Amino acid sequence: MPTRRRALLILAALAGLAQLSIVLALMVGSIAINPTEVLATLFGKGDGMAGDVVRSLRLPRALTGFACGGLLALAGALLQVLLRNPLADPYVLGISGGAGIGALLAIVLGLGVAGINGLAFAGALAAMLLVFGLAHGEGGWTQSRLLLTGVIVAAGCGAVVTLLLALAPDDQLRGMLFWLMGDLSQSGDPQLVLILLVIVLLIALPFARELNLLARGADIAQALGVAVRPLRRGVYLVASLATAAAVTHAGAIGFIGLIVPHLVRLAAGNDQRLLLPASVLAGGSLLVIADTLARTLLAPQQLPVGVLTALIGVPVFLFLLSRAAPGRY
Repeated sequence: MPTRRRALLILAALAGLAQLSIVLALMVGSIAINPTEVLATLFGKGDGMAGDVVRSLRLPRALTGFACGGLLALAGALLQVLLRNPLADPYVLGISGGAGIGALLAIVLGLGVAGINGLAFAGALAAMLLVFGLAHGEGGWTQSRLLLTGVIVAAGCGAVVTLLLALAPDDQLRGMLFWLMGDLSQSGDPQLVLILLVIVLLIALPFARELNLLARGADIAQALGVAVRPLRRGVYLVASLATAAAVTHAGAIGFIGLIVPHLVRLAAGNDQRLLLPASVLAGGSLLVIADTLARTLLAPQQLPVGVLTALIGVPVFLFLLSRAAPGRY
């Protein structure tokens, strides 16, 4: 089968999975809605309670979940190329910790959803700038220096988060813990995060060839004409902004950025021209499915979606690790 045709088939299959996951999310819940009513609502013909539930509650939540999952998977794929480390994920550089400090501080101060999102994004950007500044020594930064700096900053952010939890009033602890474990129940208008997903993907795709070369090593990429230092900086900035946007809207959701790129590589190979869009579709679908399970398994009680992604991600990653060729990880 030609490579181009195979790539198109993979993307078509993942696009179908994304649509199916969103339709399922719109149907399932405390009020069951049949596919006919869902489709009627999506085409502007639905009315009554079913239409209101789909338009006002489930569709914004599903689209936000898809966008956040796509951003996390895309950030994971980019960071694994940048650091040349299969264990790299969007949270390894402390971005999530910075966002967590901002969000928990907003909750302690009694700010609303807009305040929580604003401070979370500000905290994520502050952590990003701190890691980049500390990792940039006299000779620039290397993968090892960036990774170690990110781990240290993440540990420091974790200590501050623990302090905020210890000092918070009891009536705020549940909301704080839900945010830390991932929560899409407060999803608002998904338009902004969807636009960010499209922008980040359109920025990354034109550099897919350079990323393929960078994945083979910085020396090889530089010898073949790639401006390695600007490319690394750009990848770090794009991956960090994608992570910040996802964490701001959905909280700290783990394993999507780690697992999804691995699964996509098994099916599609390591060509970034296919890997990046395929990771977006797969990551978005996985988070939508996980969120649907999180709000229906113990309904009417909702589980933190980050718990579901971890329960899915841990056995999948261990399975991939057990089947990996010696020396691959």
